[in-house]
Amino acid sequence: MATERELSDFLKSVEKRAFKRSLFHVRDEDAALDIVQDSMLKLAEHYGDKPPEELPMLFQRILSNSTLDWFRRQKTRNAIFSNMSDFERPDDDGDFDLLETYNASSGETEQSAEDHTRRVQTLALIEKEIQELPARQREAFLMRYWEEMDIAETAAAMGCSEGSVKTHCFRAIQTLSKVLKAKGIVL
Repeated sequence: MATERELSDFLKSVEKRAFKRSLFHVRDEDAALDIVQDSMLKLAEHYGDKPPEELPMLFQRILSNSTLDWFRRQKTRNAIFSNMSDFERPDDDGDFDLLETYNASSGETEQSAEDHTRRVQTLALIEKEIQELPARQREAFLMRYWEEMDIAETAAAMGCSEGSVKTHCFRAIQTLSKVLKAKGIVL
């Protein structure tokens, strides 16, 4: 049985990596934060009485399921609703013009790219390429190399065999290596 202190220490130890992992998946900081917080709450509410050594695997599974749930909700929401108010700025007086909003946001992107250093650009490129990986490869790669989970833990969290984890990781590494080398980045 995990004590309240053990549960708290565990959650503190995984919060940053869980956020980064969620951010790679959903590409939205607010949504990633919500997913991580919901996952932590679910762990505490439903599995807080489990032994401390079971918490990492339970949390990874909950985090994966919460991320999938988020994608399902987004798919449903996008199929049904189109919220033009999402594009409005806080200073708008009700006159909304999609083209003006688009032009303003694309100009900010170009200017901010000029302000970044080479290192930040390289890291952003690497993160982008990780995001482009197929979902299962990205999940296996992040668990193994970001979360530093072993093959058995990753397989249990993903609900697949250890051989599948090895295959997903190998393919992810091959793809990343090939794409980054083509862009002049050798790690």
